[in-house]
Amino acid sequence: MSAASLTALTGCGGAADSQLIDKPEFTSESGIFDIEALEALGRVSDPQVSPDGSKILYGVSYESVEQNKSNNELYVMNIDGSEQTRLTKTPGSESGAVWIEGGKRIAFTAESEGKPQLWVMNADGSGRKVVSALENGVGGFLFSPDGKKVILVSTLKSTRTAADVYPDLPKATGRVIDDLMYKHWDEWVTEIPHPFLADFDGSKLDNVKDIMEGEPFESPMKPFGGIESFAWSPDSRRVIYTSRKKTGMEYAVSTNSDLYIYDLETAQTRNLTKGMMGYDTNPAFSPDGKYVAWLSMEHDGYESDKNRIFLLDNATGEKTDLTTDWDYTADAIAWAPDSKKIYFLAAYQGCTPIFSVDIASKKVEMVTAGTDIADYCALAPTPDGKQLITMRHSMLYPNEIFSVANGTATALTSVNKEILEQIEAPKVEKVMVPTTDGKLMTTWVLYPPKFDPEKKYPAILYCQGGPQQAVSQFWSYRWNLMLMASNGYIVIAPNRRGLPGFGTEWNAQISGDYPGQNMNDYLSAVDFMKEKPYVDGEHIGAVGASYGGFSVYMLAGIHEGRFAALIAHAGIFNTEAQYLETEEMWFANWDLGGPFWDKNNAVAQRTFANSPHKFVDRWDTPILVTHGEYDYRILSSQGEMAFNAARLRGVPAEMLIFPDENHWILKPQNAIMWQRVFFRWLDKWLKGVNYENPSPFTTAEAAAAVDAAAEIGTTD
Repeated sequence: MSAASLTALTGCGGAADSQLIDKPEFTSESGIFDIEALEALGRVSDPQVSPDGSKILYGVSYESVEQNKSNNELYVMNIDGSEQTRLTKTPGSESGAVWIEGGKRIAFTAESEGKPQLWVMNADGSGRKVVSALENGVGGFLFSPDGKKVILVSTLKSTRTAADVYPDLPKATGRVIDDLMYKHWDEWVTEIPHPFLADFDGSKLDNVKDIMEGEPFESPMKPFGGIESFAWSPDSRRVIYTSRKKTGMEYAVSTNSDLYIYDLETAQTRNLTKGMMGYDTNPAFSPDGKYVAWLSMEHDGYESDKNRIFLLDNATGEKTDLTTDWDYTADAIAWAPDSKKIYFLAAYQGCTPIFSVDIASKKVEMVTAGTDIADYCALAPTPDGKQLITMRHSMLYPNEIFSVANGTATALTSVNKEILEQIEAPKVEKVMVPTTDGKLMTTWVLYPPKFDPEKKYPAILYCQGGPQQAVSQFWSYRWNLMLMASNGYIVIAPNRRGLPGFGTEWNAQISGDYPGQNMNDYLSAVDFMKEKPYVDGEHIGAVGASYGGFSVYMLAGIHEGRFAALIAHAGIFNTEAQYLETEEMWFANWDLGGPFWDKNNAVAQRTFANSPHKFVDRWDTPILVTHGEYDYRILSSQGEMAFNAARLRGVPAEMLIFPDENHWILKPQNAIMWQRVFFRWLDKWLKGVNYENPSPFTTAEAAAAVDAAAEIGTTD
């Protein structure tokens, strides 16, 4: 199917409607999940239960390959999933939609005069009106419970430009920098987000005020903080915001954020978590106003620490860790309507179920069935407390909205049913792999469609990034394991050391031990699966991004013939360079153990002595390197060094660089290109199949090139 056929240009007529990105017409010709099917899927998001509990508001977005962008539209349905109705049909996205005025109207953000602004409309989609006109737009919003006020997230200038310093040089582009944290994730830091408080009378905003005026700090915190960083008190008189009130080098080396409560009447701010040294995030008032709950990490500088659920008694000021006896990390929280318990999400034994914790007893219970092979990723309790509206996905299907009641999950939407019914899905199996230190490691294995155990299949080892990010039943639009399996590969996805869901010790082990036990875990998984008669042990590849890219570079020098092809995206190749190139120094200090010049730091010295670049003399396996030039977490120079080293060694190598992407590949056409190059490389070296624009080496030539390089001594 052509790229153009992925986009349906529909509408009611007119120039604007002609650009509408809508649900595509898709027919699978092969019955196998492929790149075209992946791009055609609708992406369901953000379910919001109406105040009376009768309806659910949600979003669905589709991508246009032709326009190279996506579009999100708003829908509403009854609480039981019936009468699904589209509310918007515009060329521009509507996002962040919530109910206001008791469910009579809906608020959302959409573009107005080139900037995202706050809009409102009636509950049936009529009466659409823009109500904000902030100079830098609105990045998020949160209405007070009484609907009379709203917190708006917008940005303000944080650094001087060249023209500010030298007005006689208006075209000068130089940046004068005198402290750290001058860039973050994928941007040079020139603006910071702040919360603005405004009055709302139903038709317009008045008295817009920056509640952090004069403070050079972020709220929400970049790069991923959103509206979950704020919470209104039930009486609408106070608002809590999250901020790490640090700048420069102090900001770059610390994760110590705090919760601040702002009193609307006095305009005074108070720190609620002073002395708590790690991340404090996601504040939430209990419905009765007696408590504030939030997620809290203990250690400054450790961004993947255990996320505890803390409780503040507003009357006494007492703080309580509700999960002190529960050895897992929480990812999101939501109060039950009766204020007696808190629902939360947590990675657990290879999945992400929904849990609850009782406020009085601290008892943690699993809300969803323990046999449920799926991940959940939203929490919206109904007002009567009888249901949880959530989203659910697995490695075999993307998000759909579900209702959970009495431990049973019931699908409410089926946005992608028409596509998935045309596809023969792979099979997913949980396998327990023995490790070198006598433990058992949960490993997900995906088998190709129409799998025949009497045949042999090439395999792929999937190396997770993070490094401490769960290999659960995740769904990804780039690292899609269903797509890999559907392309004829057995996919091996280990929950190696350093992943959440298996207790604090398992998760924390990787810190300061990048090249250690988790590398043994990967090799254990490969060796275990190689013994299966249906795995072609001569044709196994290893792939991964970020820390997964580091893993591929490391495995390239120590795998001892286990792999026949490698792919590393946005990986760390030279850890010494990475220490001084990355922007979040707390990450480098905690994970790598400290600076390489600290000769008395045994952990750091072990890390840097085992940098992947120091094993290049052993590289002998074809490798594809991919990277984005807007990636300031791991600079593209890391990938360029790895590619250059491989080519100088005579190892077959290709490099795919995106000048307009960051740590992820996000633009639709770039994403498709990445997938095509990804599978072309694997198919060449693991299946012996050549497509257009093949790499310049055959397998025989690769072996000869490595042998020749060894003979002439090109080992660096």
